[in-house]
Amino acid sequence: MVCWTSWRRGFARWRRPDGAGKAAGADNAAHHGNRALSTAPLKEFELIHRFFDGVGPWRDDVRLGVGDDCALLRVPAGKELAVTIDTLVEGVHFHQGADPESLGHKALAVNLSDLAAMGAEPAWATLALTLPGADPHWLAAFSRGFSRLAAAYHVQLVGGDTTRGPLTISVQAHGFVTAGRALRRDGARPGDLVYVTGTLGDAGLALRGIEDIPAPAGCLPYLQSRLQRPSPRLGEGRALAGLAGAAIDISDGLISDLGHICEASGLGARLELERLPRSPAGQAWLDETGDWSLLLSSGDDYELCVTVPPGRQPEVERLAAGFECGLTRIGVMEPRPGIRCLRADGTELEKPSRGYEHFSS
Repeated sequence: MVCWTSWRRGFARWRRPDGAGKAAGADNAAHHGNRALSTAPLKEFELIHRFFDGVGPWRDDVRLGVGDDCALLRVPAGKELAVTIDTLVEGVHFHQGADPESLGHKALAVNLSDLAAMGAEPAWATLALTLPGADPHWLAAFSRGFSRLAAAYHVQLVGGDTTRGPLTISVQAHGFVTAGRALRRDGARPGDLVYVTGTLGDAGLALRGIEDIPAPAGCLPYLQSRLQRPSPRLGEGRALAGLAGAAIDISDGLISDLGHICEASGLGARLELERLPRSPAGQAWLDETGDWSLLLSSGDDYELCVTVPPGRQPEVERLAAGFECGLTRIGVMEPRPGIRCLRADGTELEKPSRGYEHFSS
C-alpha cells in the first residue's frame, strides 16, 4: 500500500469515456468547490490532488498522511488497533451505472460497519481504486460521498492506490478499541440472548426492485437508501462493548452471519420469527408472500447481531432505549448445533438459506 505519491505506475493519463458520467452533473461543491469540471485528460497526480487530497478531517494521531510512501500513525496508549478491508466489484456488489456518490458512501460504510461490530472507534482509511477511465464528474461524486461519511465519523483518508481496469473499490479502515474490550465472534455462551439492531431485509427488497421484481408499492426510495447508503452502527457497537458476549455485522444475511458466531463459539441458536424486526416494507412483503427468507438471508443490511448474557439483559435494554435504530431480542443461543427458526405456533421453518457466500458455486 502506498500513500498516493507512488501512484506513478498506475497510468500516465486517464481519459473520460465518451458519454460517461453525464448524469452525475457538475455539482461537486461539497469537497471541491463550485468550479466547472474540465473533461480534458487528467494526469494521475492531478486526479489525486483534485479529488482525494484532504478527504476527512485532519486528526492529531496522523503524523504523516497523503504525500509520502507510507502513512505514519499513532495508536493511543491502552488501545488496540482494529483493521478491516472490504472490496466492492462492479457486477458483483453493485450494478453497472450505479450512482458514484452512493458508491463512495457505501465503500467506506461497509468497513465502518466491521469496526462497529468490534466496538471500535474509527480513525483512518486507505482507498484503492481500479477504474476503466478517469471521468472527473464520476470522481467528484464518488469523493463527495466518501468525504461526507468520513467527516461524519472523523475518519481521515491517509493513503491509497490506483490502477486501470474493471471498476473495483477497496477500502481499508482502522479504528481503536480499549485493550481487552473488543467484541468478537467467539464470545457467545449457552443461554445468551440474541439481539439485532435496526430492521432486516430492506436491502434485499431494494435489490428486487432494481431487478424489476415487484416490491411493496411506494417503498422503493426508502429501500434504495438502505441498500445504497447503509448507516454503520458505530455508536451502538461502542455502547455494547463490555456488555455483549459476541457480535458481528449483518452483511451476508442474518442466518449466515449469526452462523459465524455459532461456529466460532461452538453453539447453535434458536430464533423466533415473529420477533424479527422489519420495516413497513418488510411487513408488507410478509403479508403478501409469507416468505421469511428475505429477512433471514438477504445481505447488505449492515445491522449488528449481538449476544447478551441474561444477567446483562436489563442493562442492555435500558441502554438500547437510546438507540435511534432500536435493538430487538430475536432468540437465544443453545448448545445444540445449527440455527432453528420457529414460527409463532412453535413449528420450525425448514432449511432457511444461509445467504450470500462468495465462491459457493
